[in-house]
Amino acid sequence: MKKEANNIIAKNRAAYHEYFINEIYEAGIALSGTEVKSIRAGKVNLKDSFAYIKNNEVFVSGMHISPYEQGNIYNKDPLRLRKLLLNKREIRRLKEATQKEGFTLIPVDLHFERAFVKVSLGVAKGKKLYDKRDDSAKKDAQRNIERSLKANR
Repeated sequence: MKKEANNIIAKNRAAYHEYFINEIYEAGIALSGTEVKSIRAGKVNLKDSFAYIKNNEVFVSGMHISPYEQGNIYNKDPLRLRKLLLNKREIRRLKEATQKEGFTLIPVDLHFERAFVKVSLGVAKGKKLYDKRDDSAKKDAQRNIERSLKANR
């Protein structure tokens, strides 16, 4: 499936810095009307969010959706638990993947697919400090190569 850059609402950049992402699943998310309006305005933060499985249901915690300005009494708590919508087979696969040592579920990005808000959920394993240093060294080397190629043109 191909995603266009204009339908991505929010990215969790820290996820790629802190974790190795093995697999990515796409899930719907149960939201209220004012939350959707706030998301359309771009007032969402995925930085400290994570997902977990409880009673064969997947929930995302720590996703901050700012209250909608005109929402008054219909606004929900910005940090409330939100249920992710996946079928049983996907939930079973995620449960098996997270039972392996060191694996967790991390929301990678939030995007629109048609009129629906979707979450890309990554099965991730935490990086060590030396892994982070290695990744940044590779990025620097690649950037230098691209710079030198551009200068030689």
